[in-house]
Amino acid sequence: MFKRFFTTKRICRAGIIAALYVALTYAFGALSFQGILQIRPAEALCILPLFFPEAVPALYIGCMLANIASPYWIYDVFVGSLATLAAAACTCMIGYLIRETAKAGGQVLRVALGGLFPVLMNAFVIPLIIVFCCDGAVDFSSVTVAYWTYFLSLLATESLWVYALGVPLYLFVLRMRKRGYSPFLDGKKLPQTEATAERKA
Repeated sequence: MFKRFFTTKRICRAGIIAALYVALTYAFGALSFQGILQIRPAEALCILPLFFPEAVPALYIGCMLANIASPYWIYDVFVGSLATLAAAACTCMIGYLIRETAKAGGQVLRVALGGLFPVLMNAFVIPLIIVFCCDGAVDFSSVTVAYWTYFLSLLATESLWVYALGVPLYLFVLRMRKRGYSPFLDGKKLPQTEATAERKA
């Protein structure tokens, strides 16, 4: 079973996803770890488990490595990465439940639900780290105000990266798979009629 899952192509793809997550996070330096306004476009990659199950461990490892630079180091590396792992696993489940062969309405639902998990997971979990583990409430009137301020901020910024950047990424991968490009497939080929129609389009 593991041999069938961990093919050479999937291992390579997982490595690329993890490396991209780390590179995109480090590219924005300290802005990637700002509590109130988190500039983290790497979160767009959280949409990839809809296609690739190997993206689940890849995002987890990538997030762990990226969070080494976080000012909330020990908490962000372990707790923050576990939030990414849980969200990626749920997104992958949506990918299995709603196939990419679904019609337009199904595709919209697939992306909407798939992206919801990283948005909500980060919005709920990361403020817990900032407020309760790292004294992030000192500039607020109360812990409650601090938590919900961080929650709303992360909800907005995570939605931006997951949907505004993640949806174009989703459409790109979907198109590449429909066209039969090998790096985006697991040995599956389009039926000849569909492949011909794609080439004509």
